[in-house]
Amino acid sequence: MLRIAFVFSVSLAILASFSTHSTAAQCGTSAAGYESWKQRFAGEARAKGISASTIQALMATNYAQATINADRGQRSFNLSLDAFLAKRGATTIVAKGRQLKRSQAALFASIEQRYGVPPGPLIAIWGMETGFGSQRGNQNMLASIATLAYDCRRSEYFTEHLYAALQLIDRGALSPSQRGSMHGEVGQTQFMPKAILAYGTGNLENAANALMSTANFLKAHGWRAGAGYQPGEPNFAAIQAWNAASVYQKAIALMGRQIDGGE
Repeated sequence: MLRIAFVFSVSLAILASFSTHSTAAQCGTSAAGYESWKQRFAGEARAKGISASTIQALMATNYAQATINADRGQRSFNLSLDAFLAKRGATTIVAKGRQLKRSQAALFASIEQRYGVPPGPLIAIWGMETGFGSQRGNQNMLASIATLAYDCRRSEYFTEHLYAALQLIDRGALSPSQRGSMHGEVGQTQFMPKAILAYGTGNLENAANALMSTANFLKAHGWRAGAGYQPGEPNFAAIQAWNAASVYQKAIALMGRQIDGGE
């Protein structure tokens, strides 16, 4: 009798598990399932306390095919360091970066005093990400991140960012119509929503706020004032945390050193 009761209870648990998975939002690989995914995800978001108006904004998004195309075509990260630097305009970034280091000396001194991060790597990131604010992207941020949360390739990763984006919209920190880059990055140095929640120090469309937020990110990932940031040196790990591509990391370290006065 006890065995029968045990088997019955286990069966109920298994059925409950199947029921939960059957109603959860399921990822997909094409636009075909996006609308039904949004319907199911909206229920999950509502249960987590996301407001009706923000969920309505999510429901209004369209499948971002351009984002999927970009996600599948990030070939520049496979280039050699020299080819990557040439493609990204490193010479121009370093030249303009040196000018900005001089003209914005007070700002960078303040950031270094507070976070321990020198101007070079911050300026290199700023130049690499948006050409010093000139190319911040024109994609709908919410649509881009929702599409990537639905897409099976990295659904779990982008679902976390989607919830963060919805929270930021609820708080009024981001607009549902916020524009950004292909993967949903926003602002002068291109923050993802989870990073905005954790490290943002203000409106990231403002250069000073974006640079302070970037320094805050690097400090939170182990940056030590006065330590080196080239490959093999203590602070290179913080640059690695900023972007996972090896060639990008080396480019930032090299350009940062050149901006800070070395060669």
